[in-house]
Amino acid sequence: MHFQWDWLCLGVLIISSVTAGMENEENLDADVEVENFDKQSQEADVDRDKSSLEVVYQTPKPTGEVYFTETFDEGLSGWVLSVTLKEDMDDNVAKYDGRWEVEELKENAMPGDRGLVLKSVAKYHAISAMLTKAFVFDDKPLIVQYEVNFQKGIDCGGAYIKLLSSSNDLNLEYFFDKTPYTIMFGPDKCGEDYKLHFIFRHKNPKTGEYDEKHAQRPDVDLKKFYLDKKTHLYTLVLKPDDTFEILIDQTVVSKGSLLENMVPPVNPSKEIDDPTDKKPDDWDERPKIPDPNAVKPDDWDEDEPAKIEDPDAVKPEGWLDDEPQYVPDPNAKKPKDWDEEMDGEWEAPQIRNAKCETAPGCGEWVRPMKNNPKYKGKWRAPMIDNPNYQGIWSPRKIPNPDYFEDLHPFKMTAVSAIGLELWSMTSDIYFDNFIICSEKEVADRWAADSWGLKKLVASANEPGMFSQLVTAAEEHPWLWVLYILTLALPVGLTVLFCWPGKKSDEYIAFKKPDVSKQITKGKLKEEMEEFEDDELEEEKENEDTDEDEGEGGEDIYDDEEENGVPDGQENQVPDGSQEGDWSNKSESEDEKREADEGMGDGPLKSVRKRRVRKD
Repeated sequence: MHFQWDWLCLGVLIISSVTAGMENEENLDADVEVENFDKQSQEADVDRDKSSLEVVYQTPKPTGEVYFTETFDEGLSGWVLSVTLKEDMDDNVAKYDGRWEVEELKENAMPGDRGLVLKSVAKYHAISAMLTKAFVFDDKPLIVQYEVNFQKGIDCGGAYIKLLSSSNDLNLEYFFDKTPYTIMFGPDKCGEDYKLHFIFRHKNPKTGEYDEKHAQRPDVDLKKFYLDKKTHLYTLVLKPDDTFEILIDQTVVSKGSLLENMVPPVNPSKEIDDPTDKKPDDWDERPKIPDPNAVKPDDWDEDEPAKIEDPDAVKPEGWLDDEPQYVPDPNAKKPKDWDEEMDGEWEAPQIRNAKCETAPGCGEWVRPMKNNPKYKGKWRAPMIDNPNYQGIWSPRKIPNPDYFEDLHPFKMTAVSAIGLELWSMTSDIYFDNFIICSEKEVADRWAADSWGLKKLVASANEPGMFSQLVTAAEEHPWLWVLYILTLALPVGLTVLFCWPGKKSDEYIAFKKPDVSKQITKGKLKEEMEEFEDDELEEEKENEDTDEDEGEGGEDIYDDEEENGVPDGQENQVPDGSQEGDWSNKSESEDEKREADEGMGDGPLKSVRKRRVRKD
C-alpha cells in the first residue's frame, strides 16, 4: 500500500505540473512577468480597494526635469499632421491620409483619460511634435517611455516612435519615412514575426554617412503583449556608459552594450576580404568524389519498377464488379430556374452507392501493388575521399581601409522632435502618456500616475479564475479532460485512504486486548514467598556447582556415559552451559506456555517465569 501511495503522489505532482504548464500556455507562453507596481502606485491619490468605477483619474504631472510629455487629455495641441507624400510610390497610395483621433480606451477606460488612436486601415499615418527642449547626448541618460494598447490585436503593423534628429531645416509638415531620425523604438509585428525595435543611426566619423544599428532581438516571447488587448508600458533607457535597457511593463526584456550587442557592429573589422583575390580554377573543394574504379554489377537492372502488382492477391468474395461506386441521387430534382441553353444539360449530383456499403467493394477489381523485391534504382558509384581536396577557399585578408573606432557611440545626433510614421492593417492602436527625461525616478512616478491606474482598473475588471478556465476549455476542449482528472484524483485518494473499511477476523483477534486474571491477595503472598525460597536455593546450588567444576569435572561426564542421562537430572544446575538438549526443548515449551498464561498478571508474571527456569 505504501508503494501504491508513492505512485499516486507522483501522479498528483505530474498533473499539477501539466496544469501549471497549460495555464502558462493560455497566457500565450509569456516569459516576462509583470512586476508588482504597488510601490509606485501607492503614492497616487487613489484608494486601491475601490472598484474600477470609483477610480478618480487625474492628468499626471512630471515631478522633475523633462524634455517632453504628452497625455492627450487636452487633445492634439502641439501635434502636426504630415501633408507630404512617400517617395517612389503612386500619388494615390503615397499619401499620409491615415486618420488619427483622441479618445478613451474601448475597455477598462477611466473618465477623463484619453489617448491618441490610429483609426485607418491600410493607410499611411504620420504625426509629430516638437520637444519642449532638445536632448543632447552628453553626460545624462536618455529615458523614453510611452504606452501602447492593440485594442483589436494586431495582424500587420507597427506602434513604434521616432526621435527626429535636430536640424535647421526640420519641418514637421513634411515629416515622412525619409526624415532623418536618431532613434527608433517600439513594437512592430507582421505575420508571426513579433519585434521590439531599438535602432539608432550612427555617423561614420570617416565618411560622415549614417548607418542603422539594430539591437539584438530579445530572448523572451513577445506574443502576449500584442494579443492580450491590454495597455503595456514600453521603456528605453540609454546610459552615457554606452549601455542600454529595454523594459516592458517595467520588467527588463533586453539589455546590452552599444559596442557589443548591435547589428551590424558600430565599429567595423580591422581586416576585410581582399576584393581582388580570386579562387584558382583548379581549386578542388569537394571532400568526397565518386569512386572512378567502381563498376555497376551485371545483375543491376535499373529498369525494374519500384512497385509491382501482388500476384498472390485474391479478389474478395462478394465484390460487386457491375456496381459503380457513385450513382445519381434519385431524390435530386432539377432547379426550376435551370436554363439548359445557358447552363447545359442538367445532371443529378452523384452520391455513394448504397449497395457498396455492405460489400467489400464495387467496380472493377484491381490487384493491389507491393514493393518490388528486384528494384534497386539507378546505380551510382560509391563516394570516396577526394585525394585532391584542398578545403574551402576563402580570399586573403587585407587591412580595412574604412576602419575606425568609436569608443562612445552614446554621443549620437541630438533630437528635437518626436514622430509616429506608421502603416497598419489593424485599426484602433492606442498611444498615451509619452515622456522623455533623464531620471528614472521621474519616469517611474509618471508611470505610477498613469499606467499604474490603467493596470489597476484592468486587474479589477478581469474575470475570475473559474471564468478563465471555462474560456480556455472552450478554445481547447481537451482541457476538460485535464480538469476532470485534476478534480477526480484528490477525491479518489481520499476515498481510498480515508474511507473506513471492514476489518478481517484475524485483525480483530490480534487487536483484542487480553483480560487480566484475577489474583487474590493470599495467593500472591504465597507466590512471592516461593520466589524468595527459590532465590536462596539457587544461590546455594551455584556455590556447589563451582566446587564440582574444580574437582570432579571428569566424573560428571563418566556418569553421563554410563547412565545415558545427564548428570544433575534430579538436582538440576541452573548453569545453561551444562543442560542437555532434551531439557532445553522441554523448558522452552513450558516457558512459552507459562508466558502465554501469565500475560497481564503483573507481579505474578515474574514469579511464574522464574519457576519455569527452575522447575
